[in-house]
Amino acid sequence: MVTKDTLQKVLKTATHTQMAELCITNAHILDVYNKEWFEADLLVSEGHICGFAPAGKGQAMKIVDAQRRYLLPGFIDSHVHIESSHATVQEFSNLVVPCGTTTVIADPHEICNVLGLEGLDYMLDASEHTALQAFFMVPSCVPATEFEHSGAVIKAEDLKESLKKERVLGLGEMMDYPGVIGASDLVIDKIMAAKNAGKIIDGHSPSLVDEQLDAYSSCRIKTDHECETAEELRQRIRRGMYVMLREGSACNNVLMLLGGVTKENSRRCLFCTDDRQPMSILEQGHINNNVALAVKGGMDPIEAICMATINSCDCYHLEDRGAIAPGLRADFLLADDLVNFSMHQVYIGGRLVAEDAKMLKPDIPQKDQRVERSMQVKDFSQKRLELRLKSNHVRVIEIIPGGVVTKAAEARVTLVDDLWVPDPNQDIVKLAVVERHHRTGNVALALLKGYGLKQGAIATSVAHDSHNLIVCGDNDEDMKLAIEHLIEMGGGMVLVKEKTILASFAQPVAGLMSYKSGHEIASAMESLHQIAQEQLSVSKEVDPFMTLCFMSLPVIPAYKLTDMGLFDVQSFSFVPLEIQ
Repeated sequence: MVTKDTLQKVLKTATHTQMAELCITNAHILDVYNKEWFEADLLVSEGHICGFAPAGKGQAMKIVDAQRRYLLPGFIDSHVHIESSHATVQEFSNLVVPCGTTTVIADPHEICNVLGLEGLDYMLDASEHTALQAFFMVPSCVPATEFEHSGAVIKAEDLKESLKKERVLGLGEMMDYPGVIGASDLVIDKIMAAKNAGKIIDGHSPSLVDEQLDAYSSCRIKTDHECETAEELRQRIRRGMYVMLREGSACNNVLMLLGGVTKENSRRCLFCTDDRQPMSILEQGHINNNVALAVKGGMDPIEAICMATINSCDCYHLEDRGAIAPGLRADFLLADDLVNFSMHQVYIGGRLVAEDAKMLKPDIPQKDQRVERSMQVKDFSQKRLELRLKSNHVRVIEIIPGGVVTKAAEARVTLVDDLWVPDPNQDIVKLAVVERHHRTGNVALALLKGYGLKQGAIATSVAHDSHNLIVCGDNDEDMKLAIEHLIEMGGGMVLVKEKTILASFAQPVAGLMSYKSGHEIASAMESLHQIAQEQLSVSKEVDPFMTLCFMSLPVIPAYKLTDMGLFDVQSFSFVPLEIQ
């Protein structure tokens, strides 16, 4: 909130009756409103842009020569699950700010599925003093469906107080699209809670078309990040929605959607990452990577930058940022080029916070006991992993490389005394989901094709969206050891072979995040990936953990496994493993 004193100082600087605190000179400045470049000196005081001076004429206590670099508004990630970085909010800030991301709209869906709205409070508290400006959406689907057990159930009545909070912009992605289309009381009550609070609603509507999309968008659900084709993008924009072009670690949609973005509709297009791991951020970047991909794909740089800045502000009513204009926050970047969009300097609130890919004063993660109590497993034993079948003709979850959508496949498998046993000639392993929140004792089993794993097991406590424990393997001994080690660590990732733990990585923050640095997390993940591929033969076409953790998400087609059984997303119902 701008105070009277701040406003008066900004006005005096704007009229050149008071010297600016900071002047950026010798830069190409982007005007996102007229979509053109201009030459001037930028004047900054009190964390705000005060105005301009003729090029080379600006006066300030500190003058920075941009050396003909490009001065851009700070980039905005319009939809991200910070928890998917495996890092705390503070360390996530350290990762993305040097890439030019100054603001994120985060959906704490993952941690709220473990801890309920206490998870949102933790994220708000943890981001209170970070360089990164973090806004949040209240998760709409905890649990994502009624067909799984998450750590909490958030109802419409529970949302009302959270929706009043200053940095809460609205209701998070509405994944229960069947509930929306079917006018479910529980779902509509949540939508009405957001509407009554004057807040917006994020969407999640994979493959919806025609009258179903009409029904979904009629609730004025404002965004969607699940488009896979240019036609889907156009259909949503036609219905008044904003479309996010996503570039995560597992889901890469920027290039495939560029054909649908035109000069006429680009103002309704945004960039997001959704789920992005430290390794991807450190190697390729963050939102600057989305922008670079779009430009290399043929998009005009100004249009791409607008999709990373002012368009998101228009969508989310962030009226104090997104452009280089008087009175706005001084969140801006000095980019070296308009091809790779590498950042020379990043300013947030008028303060230089990152330079040449490094934070000048890194944000420090703080431990919090609220988030370190998330392993409540009952009656787990190796026997619970035995897969007994009535028929060898079975339904199989088949991985489609490059995304999180799976194929509803069938197979003939080998049975010994009615128990499934692995066939070395089939790329099929056992998949298990173990409930970890309420001590229900639930253990569900299925079969997974296309993962490649041999002679071992892989397990993680990051399993979208309810984040129960998920493990796959070709023998029960290794699968059991992997689950037991996860419980002992308080969550994380583990690789097992021949009754030996090859490697593990602890994630004690709700079983989702680590207190370690982004570089340490990236190094650990790289090592785990290498071991998974080299010693456990996991296919190089899939990300060992990112792929596995989406195998329990019952809102993305086709087959997925929850702690309650094999789920057919197309029919939105459980199906037996056996095909009679």
